[in-house]
Formats: sequence, C-alpha cells, structure tokens
Amino acid sequence: MTEGGPGGEWRRLDRRMLLATAAVLCGVAGGAGVPVAAGLAGSRPLWQALSWVLAGALLLVLGGTAADYVRWRRTRYRIGPERVELHTGLLLTKRRSLARERIRSVDLTANPLQRLLGLVEVRIGTGESTGGSESTLELDLVTRAEGERLRHELLARAATGPADGPDDGVLAAVDPRWIRYAPLSFVAPALGGAAAGSVMQVSEWFGAQAAVIDWIGDRFRDVSLAWMLVDLVLVATAVGAVGALGLWIEMWWNYRLEREPGGTLRVRRGLLTARSVSLEERRLRGIELVEPLGVRLARAARVDAVATGLAKDDGDKHADLKTLLPAVPRALADRVAAQVLREAEPPTAAPLAAHPRAARTRRLRWALWSVAVPVAALAVLGLLLTPVLLYVAGGCALVLTPLAVTLARDAYRGLGHGVSGGFLVTRSGTLRRTTVALQRSGVIGWTVKQSYFQRRAGILTLTATTAAGEGAYDVLDAGESQGLAFAAGAVPGLLTPFLEPVPVPVPAHVHTKEARPTDR
Repeated sequence: MTEGGPGGEWRRLDRRMLLATAAVLCGVAGGAGVPVAAGLAGSRPLWQALSWVLAGALLLVLGGTAADYVRWRRTRYRIGPERVELHTGLLLTKRRSLARERIRSVDLTANPLQRLLGLVEVRIGTGESTGGSESTLELDLVTRAEGERLRHELLARAATGPADGPDDGVLAAVDPRWIRYAPLSFVAPALGGAAAGSVMQVSEWFGAQAAVIDWIGDRFRDVSLAWMLVDLVLVATAVGAVGALGLWIEMWWNYRLEREPGGTLRVRRGLLTARSVSLEERRLRGIELVEPLGVRLARAARVDAVATGLAKDDGDKHADLKTLLPAVPRALADRVAAQVLREAEPPTAAPLAAHPRAARTRRLRWALWSVAVPVAALAVLGLLLTPVLLYVAGGCALVLTPLAVTLARDAYRGLGHGVSGGFLVTRSGTLRRTTVALQRSGVIGWTVKQSYFQRRAGILTLTATTAAGEGAYDVLDAGESQGLAFAAGAVPGLLTPFLEPVPVPVPAHVHTKEARPTDR
C-alpha cells in the first residue's frame, strides 16, 4: 500500500504480516498451554482446565494480533532521492531516516513461515561502528519482491564501485561434501551438552526427573562409574554431532557467494530460514581464515570478512553475517579469499616469518603452569581431606602435561607474520587458529606492548589498529628488532617517527686505520 508524498511514495508493510503474527502466537499458546493444562488437570476437572487454557490462548492470539495491527497501521516508509525514512509508533512516535549515501548493507531474512507467505524482513544498515538501532532500519515484513527491489535500489553503486573483472559472478557455491566438517567444530559437544540439559529440564517440568535418572542408572548398573561417565560423554558427543549436521544443513544449504555489478558481495544461504547478506567491497579491509582445531586437523578452514563496522554494528543477533564461506578444504578457502580480495595469489597462503625460540619457551611455561596449579590444588586437598584426590591429581598430571606441552608447541609453530602484496598477514592460535590478511592501507596505528618477562626474553607484541573487524589484530611475541622492522616496512611512515636508529659498533682496527691518514 502506498501514499503520495514528496521525495517518494509512502509505503506500508505487507498486510500478511498479521497472519505471520497470529500463526506464531498460536504456536506459543500451544507450547505453553500443554504443560499448563497438564498441571491444572491434576487439581481441577479436565474440561475446566481446558477452558482456562483455551481462553488464555485466545486472549493471547487476539491481543497480540490486534497490537500488531496497530503497528501495521502506524508504520510507513519511503525511499527518497537522498534519504530513507521510517515512521512508526502510536503513543511514542518515532521518525527516523538514513542518508542513502551512508547505506552499506541491505540484508533479507525469512523464516519458514515467512517464506510460505512470500514475506521477508529487510534490514538496512549504514556500516557504522557505533552500534545500536540508530545505524539501522528494519522493515518487518514486506513482500519478497519489495525486499529485492529495495536491495537493488539502495545498493546501486555502478558509478562508484570497482570495475567489472574476471572475479565477478559466482565465487563459490555449496558442495554437499563440506558437511563432513560440521561435527569437527566445537558446536558438536556444545549441542550434546545442551541436549542432555534439555532432557533433564523437560523431565523436571513433568516431575519425571528422578525416573529418568533411575532409568540411566539401570542401563549402567553393571558398569563402573568411570566407564559410565565415558559412555555418557560419547553418547552426548554423538547426539551433538547429529545436531551439528542438522544445523549445518539449515544454515548453509543453498549457499552461494557472488559478486554483483558495482562491487557488492552477496551471500545467500539457508534451508528453512533463507538469508541474504550484502557487503560493499569498499567496506572490506581484509580476510580472516579461521581454523578450529578439529577443522584444522582435517585441513579445512572458514573464511570471514574483515569489514568496517560489520562486527560492532550487527551485534550478537547477526554475529554470523561476517562469514563468507563455511569450513571447506584449505586450498579452496585460500582460493576464494584471493577472489574476494581481487588478488592473483592468496595472501593467507603466503610464507610467514617464524618467531624467536623465546616465544616457544613462553608458551611452554604457560602450559606447564596451567597444569601445575590445578594439580597442586588437588594434591593439597588430598592431603587435607581424602587420599582419593591424590590419585586424581596424579592422573591429571600424567594426562594433562603431555597434552598441554603438545598444544604449546603447536601454538608456537602457528605463530607467523609477513607481507603479501598490499596486505600484512599475521597468524596465531592453536585451539582456534586464525590467519588475518589485512590491507596495509587500512592500518591506522600500531601499539607496541612489552611486559617485564617479554623484555627479559627480547620479544614484544605488535597490535595493528584498524577501523574494521575486531578493531585490532596482534602479532604475538615477535623479536624486538624483527617486529619493529616488520611494522615499519608494512606501513611505511606510520611507526618511523617513533623509532630510534641503533648505532652499529665499528671494529677497533677500523677506527685506528681512520686515525692514521699516513697509512692510506
């Protein structure tokens, strides 16, 4: 529905949003009504319990839909030649607008119900790092055709975007074989633990938690406590792996990464909930290659964008919008990263300079302390309380010490830094290894940090400050002269005023020779 107005037509949200609201409220009423009815049936006649529940459900659905009808009546928007305006509210009227020249992203999202109704939620962002709702406008809901029209109209940058090149078009599309990396992430054990917690919580709601615990105990009656815990962990991990596969299918099915004319990167993905995320290339400052330990052991990696305003502006609700490519074979991740950056060779695969042995010693020391402290605490408690804790302390020391040393050595091997074309590259981490290729022109400052122990070891930590991504990226435990030379060369002129030349000692015989001109 449209209304005339200067600078463009005023438009309303689609009326079918009321159907979506009513359907969601029916689901909420049903989900909450079943346990409530079950609880009331124990103390009241069944017909009376059902009457109360149905009356409450009807009030919830009608009241919520009526409130959304008021929102629909009081919400309108228009696209003017210079600004996008949104007016909404009844008692508290809000009039907001964004300058079109500041708009950097138009993202479309639709859950299964919204897709069935042909609706999408449109999120218009400016890409500013200030965060909050002041830098975004959300239209909830409009037709799919209207959402696409808004996206194309607001992101039209043909005159200012990069010239079309061989990397335009589809850069990557989903390969069903990528799903094998889903159970290797840290999501799988987290989902397993969440599933176990959900079972216990739901059983408590229905007063059956004790019965569930007894049933588990009967299954492991002839098994020792240690093996029972091991079996339960394995079962939870298997359940989490299945959940991770389902989550991957929901998030990444129908995935496509493409570059549109005018310099816009677009990611489309989702099986049930369809997502369309757009990112202007002029906001892009680099690429982050992420390798969780399990994924890295399978020689795979994920590609994230390092872009201005993206992480801070989107917040937790949209934290996954920076991901351009899910976990894929490492060679493919490097190739896509190069295409996204319009580079002939992937900066993330460039050879990196190794860090001094002092960095390895530092990590080994951290690893040993991380084991020694809890083991010592268990040993003290064992001496004070029960000898059983002494055996636990010994077992932890035998198991955790080699594991910690192995991770420390791996963390040292992962350290590296270098320069590849117009990008500086830094790599670190072991449980979650990251390789960041950051545009040298995007670095706005350097921070040099050196603790007391680092000074004694002759190493330091450099932090490249930028307006994109996390805002700062570290080069950990580099040699003093090595790190400063890297910073001065990677971004010429930025650190040079703060550096002092180191005098080179001249051999004594040279001075003697210079002092005797008769020898010439």
